[in-house]
Amino acid sequence: MEFHVTNSPFSQEQAELLNRLIPTLTEGQRVWLSGYLAAAGAGSAVSATPAAAPAAAAVQAASVQAAAVPVKAAPKEVTVLFGSQTDNAKGLAKKFAKQLEEDGFITTLSAMSDYKTNNLKKTSNLLILVSTHGEGEPPDNAIAFHEFLHSKRAPELSSLNYSVLALGDLSYEFYCQTGKDFDKRLEELGANRIVPRQDCDVDFGEPAAEWMKAVLAALGESAPAAEAAAIAAVSEPASGQPEYSRSYPFQAEVLENLNLNGRGSDRETRHIELSLEGSNLSYEPGDSLGVFPENHPQLVDELIQYMGWKPGEEVEAGKNGALPLREALLRYYEITVLTKPLLEQIAKLAQSSGLNELLAPEHKQELRSYVEGRDLLDLVQDYSLKGAPAGEFVKALRKIPARLYSIASSSKAYPDEVHLTVRTVRYENGGRQRYGVCSVQLAERTQQGDKLPVFIQSNSNFKLPENPDTPVIMIGPGTGVAPFRAFLGEREETEAAGKTWLFYGDQHFFTDFLYQVEWQRWLESGVLTRMDVAFSRDTDKKVYVQHRMLEKARELYQWIQEGAAVYVCGDEKRMAHDVHNALAAILEQEGGLSPEEASEYLLNMQQQKRYQRDVY
Repeated sequence: MEFHVTNSPFSQEQAELLNRLIPTLTEGQRVWLSGYLAAAGAGSAVSATPAAAPAAAAVQAASVQAAAVPVKAAPKEVTVLFGSQTDNAKGLAKKFAKQLEEDGFITTLSAMSDYKTNNLKKTSNLLILVSTHGEGEPPDNAIAFHEFLHSKRAPELSSLNYSVLALGDLSYEFYCQTGKDFDKRLEELGANRIVPRQDCDVDFGEPAAEWMKAVLAALGESAPAAEAAAIAAVSEPASGQPEYSRSYPFQAEVLENLNLNGRGSDRETRHIELSLEGSNLSYEPGDSLGVFPENHPQLVDELIQYMGWKPGEEVEAGKNGALPLREALLRYYEITVLTKPLLEQIAKLAQSSGLNELLAPEHKQELRSYVEGRDLLDLVQDYSLKGAPAGEFVKALRKIPARLYSIASSSKAYPDEVHLTVRTVRYENGGRQRYGVCSVQLAERTQQGDKLPVFIQSNSNFKLPENPDTPVIMIGPGTGVAPFRAFLGEREETEAAGKTWLFYGDQHFFTDFLYQVEWQRWLESGVLTRMDVAFSRDTDKKVYVQHRMLEKARELYQWIQEGAAVYVCGDEKRMAHDVHNALAAILEQEGGLSPEEASEYLLNMQQQKRYQRDVY
């Protein structure tokens, strides 16, 4: 429908406004508008003046058109906030906001870092989707909002309805802690919880869809189960080609598998090149690649042998249906990580008094120490669980989670390829050799020509500046240097003019200098402006990247004052904290800031996306 001045009661300006607005409306918005005009027409018909007669006639015509449609009340407004480190919560929030809009809700979607907190008091319905980062900490783009809600400045919220979807990883002690924090704090501020908080493990698709379905029903728009489940489902484009994702990974062929460390090194770091040809998958520097690994065959066989199970016995394996036990333990179930929920389920199944004692509240510290570094074989041996039926036992196990690796390549430099930098994990514990599930699979059992199930995990919180002239400071010891190989490859291809500075560290210069030839080539060409390295075992006193930063404090401060963006990638438990403290110390030393002012400065940099971290 298009309005013309000659055949409608509207002025030229009104007709133009209507013609711009109407094509953008969803079906739900059109229905609501029809009902609104009908109600407005009924209420104003009696008092319409002669001058307003044309408008009244238009309203009455609208009411006739809407007669066949049930009149709805004014649509509810819903604010959807997400806090996300690796874009899982962001992706779910975008899908749910779209579903709400299609159902006629007026929806506001925002990252927590972009949300104006003075709007909170005016909000009637709030949905929070948030992940937990590290050891129970909020993701970077949720820090400021988390601090505000837990401060004295947080308002009383008795008129607010809310619900929380929390994403986490059961293998961490503070599972879904940030979601729990928001849920508890909103309740303390007087808000009304309309749907109980949903805590999701790494395989979050189905529980997230159930939460969405419950929220839609609570908001008064009950959606069919199939519609809600579709929010998290795999989609099939019109072309019929599958859309590869976490739920439907692409089988990527291995093109190259090299050890980057020199002879005599204590470390083994694999450079893996994979083909994405035919996948339609795309990525940007800063994104990650998810790889679904397989458990070590030796561990699987030892577990089956100890328990007295039959390798060919069929057991349920989720969407895969029934699989032979050995195959299910190899490819589907996680058997290398112990968690408290897992021990609780197995204690019930096996009726183990010893396990129940370990799980008692007074033995919290003993439990924490026990699960660290042990696997399922340790558990069944230590607590004599031999004989438990396989079919029932595996029901207590969770699906093996994908491993995420920072992508080490630019797709502009390597079309249809993706590169990874993976450090092999091996150690001994309890008289038995232990293996990093995915890293050892890649190092020992993955050959050129093999295929790996993969998907792209976007990360909007770790991206190069939009302005190619912006200076960039990159801090990435060890395999943390991977995304910076992608950054520099991208900047080379796009001929970005901004200065670049890389801080890199490892153990030994001669054996552990990953991608040394490439850094040198980029230094010579000017793509990399400067580089500072720290090899901790080559000197009497261990020197790390944060020490090199402090040595270059004046220059670093000058770059930051010039608007440089700072990126940190690598170990979260120690390195990331040490680097953060070094940055704060530089701001205090060179900028004359107090500790509180330096902390606020860094927080502002995070909010401006000038300080981004990809830490794990």
